[in-house]
Amino acid sequence: MALVEWNCGDYGNIAVVNATIRPDSECSTGCTGDPLYLCGGGSRLTYYTWTGQNLNTWNYASGNNAGAYQFLVGGVVVPLITTQGVNGKVTFVEKHGTGAPNSTGAYELDVSLVNNSTAAWRTMNGVKTDVFCSAGLVLPDKAGRQINIGGWSGNSRFGVRLYWPDGSPGVSSVNDWQENQNEVALQVGRWYPSAMIMANGSILVVGGEIGSNDKAQPSVEILPKPAGGPTLVYEDFLNRTDPNNLYPFLAVLPSGGVFIAYWNEARILDESTLLTTKTLPNMPGAVNNFQGGRTYPLEGTMVLLPQYAPYSDPLTVLVCGGSTIGAAVAIDNCVSTQPEASNPVWTIERMPSQRVMTCMTALPDGTYLILNGAHHGAAGFGLGSDPNTNAILYDPTKPVNTRFTVMANTTVARLYHSEAILLQDGRVLVSGSDPQDNSHPEEYRVEVFVPPYLLSNMTRPTFSIQNKDWTYGQSIPISVNASSSNIRVSLMGAESSTHGNSMGQRTFFPAISCSGSICTITAPPNSHVCPPGWFQLFVLDGPTPSVSTYVRIGGDPAGLGNWPNFKDFKIPGV
Repeated sequence: MALVEWNCGDYGNIAVVNATIRPDSECSTGCTGDPLYLCGGGSRLTYYTWTGQNLNTWNYASGNNAGAYQFLVGGVVVPLITTQGVNGKVTFVEKHGTGAPNSTGAYELDVSLVNNSTAAWRTMNGVKTDVFCSAGLVLPDKAGRQINIGGWSGNSRFGVRLYWPDGSPGVSSVNDWQENQNEVALQVGRWYPSAMIMANGSILVVGGEIGSNDKAQPSVEILPKPAGGPTLVYEDFLNRTDPNNLYPFLAVLPSGGVFIAYWNEARILDESTLLTTKTLPNMPGAVNNFQGGRTYPLEGTMVLLPQYAPYSDPLTVLVCGGSTIGAAVAIDNCVSTQPEASNPVWTIERMPSQRVMTCMTALPDGTYLILNGAHHGAAGFGLGSDPNTNAILYDPTKPVNTRFTVMANTTVARLYHSEAILLQDGRVLVSGSDPQDNSHPEEYRVEVFVPPYLLSNMTRPTFSIQNKDWTYGQSIPISVNASSSNIRVSLMGAESSTHGNSMGQRTFFPAISCSGSICTITAPPNSHVCPPGWFQLFVLDGPTPSVSTYVRIGGDPAGLGNWPNFKDFKIPGV
């Protein structure tokens, strides 16, 4: 058959572009690569269909198996970054000018009090400069402080802001953010940087631009700043690929080194020199543009697939969604690889729908929730269209190309500046959207996605634990109350969510043995397998998770608890 006009894609797109099927007789031009086949003719394109075995099998859940979106609470802020603190509360920080003129730019939500929205929200102070397109982390110090790094313009680009979480669910918090650039600041200004806790406990800050839509900031730096003069490390690849490499994806590798993915490229950096030791093949892009990108502004998202004891399997990274330069066609696939392999290759898995401005949240059962974003466009104000309101579940235990399940839908558009994070009760908090497109509002409403494991009517396990500060390889006893003996535990890294980048995300299934109700967990073995930090500990009875407890693994090897030692900062010590 022939078409008036056609491109690579789905049969369903024929109707979208108003193409019509024409008689085969109108196509008589042989293909240049193989004249035995016809490739249209006279304003006609030949249409071929695949008749072999299905390349992809998508699952379609219904009822409780599809999960559910639920309204959680009316918001007081349109967040740029959300972070669940070790106190069980969620911090929201916003860019200047988003909220009310008198907004302080920072708020904390006590999820346990959402039935009283006035009590649930706490106004915070202390953020002095604009956090617009900054990075965030939970630090491995004993207080689990949160750090926010960089910003939009002027002094905000050098910003280093810290918050010491206090209080607990239902118990008031009083601490505020702390910032004084005369005492502590980045060495250079950064807009759209990423940040990561290194194996040695230091903070790695990567890339960005020198200011709003300005030149590249093609360097990396360490916090706390090492002694001496400037310690920036120039990275040519960040200069070459600007502006399509912003908010790059970062990970500590079990064998040593730092994995970084940006635009459609990936490489490994030496953890001491921060220079390239290995360049991976480029990531495949879209079917109509192999050069499609994965980082802002072609925004997809990356997660690390679960690491299972004894941690002998290579680490796998999964990158989903994104967009293309120019036409801004959202990408409809995920790609995965094992960076430490001698010859890494990217495996492509097609998603059930296109998605840009993607968020992905790791769940305690080892699956991943893909949500938010748009079917078309790129990240930025007014650049995305046709919201993707469908949630997708990715299960890495299933065979490749059968891992996606189509889940529930929301009625709320979550476009540019939307977020998703895992709560202690196993739900996913969904927030934000600031598209500024005259079609969709600045989104104050906060939702939760309730995964199927909380809709099965199965009794949730409970547990008690005394030791919440673990050393590597340590045996930790817990007391478990569960309805079966099918007990697992998972450790979910504390995360900050912004622009599809969940900084700090990592999933572990450590070894566990049980005798009656007493179980013993073996902590991960070292700081390369498991960088130091705070983790939500879940006990799972079959598919059903407990409510989590925060534990710290690996201590504070860089002594962040003693930094910054200035009068305007409260420090917890080591």
